[in-house]
Amino acid sequence: MNIPKDLRYTKTDEWIRVEGGEATMGISDYAQSQLSDIVYVEVLPKAGDVLVKGKPVASVESVKAASEVYLPAGGSVIKVNAALSATPELVNKDPYGEGWMVKITLADPAEINALMDPKTYEAYCAGRQH
Repeated sequence: MNIPKDLRYTKTDEWIRVEGGEATMGISDYAQSQLSDIVYVEVLPKAGDVLVKGKPVASVESVKAASEVYLPAGGSVIKVNAALSATPELVNKDPYGEGWMVKITLADPAEINALMDPKTYEAYCAGRQH
């Protein structure tokens, strides 16, 4: 399981990478592996939308299940990854790179502190495996 050390994580398996006052988010390697082959990704917001933490930002469908993707921190949408509608498999191949979903300007950078660090997230995932 790939858990990059420069990210923060949620209990619903989203990741967020903060660079200055901006952040990029998507779903974790654990989440994409649980979903299996992702066949459809719909990113809901548009550039300029202001979103609050915990709101759905995308819908992901795989051969196994469909699930919502929630925003780990609130802010204004800078950019969405339009490539995912044509190539949803990018989330399986590169969840922390080309498979990103939304870039935002953080409304409150302190929200990041409430998220799990990599070590805590790794233990959280390990506790859920059968």
